[in-house]
Amino acid sequence: MRSIRKMAAALVAAAAIPATALPLAAIPATAHAAVLGGSFYAMQYDYREFYAVANGRPFRVELFGNPYPGLPMAEMARRLLPVLQANKPPPDLTFTYDAPAARPRPDYRLVLVFDAARNLDGGAICNGTTRFRPPTAGRVSVFAVYCRDEQALSQVGGWTTSAAPDDAGMSDLVKDLFNVVFERSTSGVLQHGHGFVR
Repeated sequence: MRSIRKMAAALVAAAAIPATALPLAAIPATAHAAVLGGSFYAMQYDYREFYAVANGRPFRVELFGNPYPGLPMAEMARRLLPVLQANKPPPDLTFTYDAPAARPRPDYRLVLVFDAARNLDGGAICNGTTRFRPPTAGRVSVFAVYCRDEQALSQVGGWTTSAAPDDAGMSDLVKDLFNVVFERSTSGVLQHGHGFVR
């Protein structure tokens, strides 16, 4: 209880300091913080399965939508791929956009839908459905879904401020999305199906 009072007092004291009293170096020029919505894990989700199918292999990513209207889709995808790779989850995988000539079974993939419609869920996305909402300038919204065939094994949505697919804001968002959509817990205590907000 005493530590809570100390923390509350410190927060009140910090809030009372006028911004003009802070040195200029203490105020960040640009802040990049990813905001994530709720998440969903199917009962069948198992990180060990993801690790087994992805380790040492290419792992396909499908992109839908383009949050950067000034960039052609191909350029956006080209610049985003190294960001995905730099923030990849622990298996020694290589993200790729290349689709195999024959669809594998099971078909594991990560689907990223930018500016996804609010009524779109992971199951629909894994079955090939995409719908969009109007973009917000300077804000990148993405819905990440880990699919096995037509089943969504996990999903999470998030947004950040970003001006380019390879900037710090997008990198932070990708890192945070991957930590959720490829949750490493194997304890079986994941919350399956709690509220999802984007």
